[in-house]
Amino acid sequence: MNHPSIVIVGSTNTDMVIRTDHLPAPGETILGGSFFINPGGKGANQAVAAKRLGGHVAFIAKTGNDLFGEAAVKLFKEEGIKTDHILTDPLHPSGVALITVDKQAENTIVVASGANAALFPADLGAATEVIQSAGFILMQLEIPLMTVTYVAELASVMGAKIILNPAPACQLPDDLLRHISIITPNETEAEMLTGIHITDLAGARAAAQVIREKGVETVVITLGAKGALISQAGIDELIPAPIVEAVDTTAAGDVFNGALAVALAEGRLLREAVDFGCKAAAISVTRLGAQAAAPYRHEIEPK
Repeated sequence: MNHPSIVIVGSTNTDMVIRTDHLPAPGETILGGSFFINPGGKGANQAVAAKRLGGHVAFIAKTGNDLFGEAAVKLFKEEGIKTDHILTDPLHPSGVALITVDKQAENTIVVASGANAALFPADLGAATEVIQSAGFILMQLEIPLMTVTYVAELASVMGAKIILNPAPACQLPDDLLRHISIITPNETEAEMLTGIHITDLAGARAAAQVIREKGVETVVITLGAKGALISQAGIDELIPAPIVEAVDTTAAGDVFNGALAVALAEGRLLREAVDFGCKAAAISVTRLGAQAAAPYRHEIEPK
């Protein structure tokens, strides 16, 4: 049986986006500019990014029994992602996200999780073989933490490499972290995990060390336009990001993670994989949207 080398377990949302000059302060009403609807959700974004960059990808998720869910699954199939284990929830709507993007390309995001929050371990029985046969499992935190932990335990027994993008930021239990091969927090998420306020590279290095002491073999802290810091035994290196003019940073982290998984699944060394991820993310921020911004392989590595 031809199993996917990358299995992504996570969320799928519909993003409703308004562009505006500045992000509103609490209690402030502002008149925005353009409005558009995009497919999103951290899991879905990562699945699309990984597939466009050449990965053999299966996506495990849950949608509502509604038009948003139907449209999402149709899109995944068109991208070539395996959708056999995307479930339909008759009780909860599909997830949605309300996003505001300012003229500096910064954003605020509020998510109504819907069916994503109802993806439980009991739903994954039919997906057990796919999970256990994967080379890499990529997850985020827009689904229940018990499900993330369950998948990590299930996959690690069979030797799969678990990549966790700990977003949105929250505290993580040690019984999850000990199953994680690579964790990819941004500065805010690394601070949540460690209590270390990151204002410079020294702070990022200190936070990475604390996370590794919790049992994670490899820490990659993404630092936006600065690039990404790799921390593992014998390696402490900043991989710079290409210099670009950002338009929308909404899915940059998701594209980075999808690209990282693809490069590692191809057998590239960690440094090369992180560099590949930085290049993919840099392209994505020059475009509007989440999945729509994910680049294709030829844009990073022309033939």
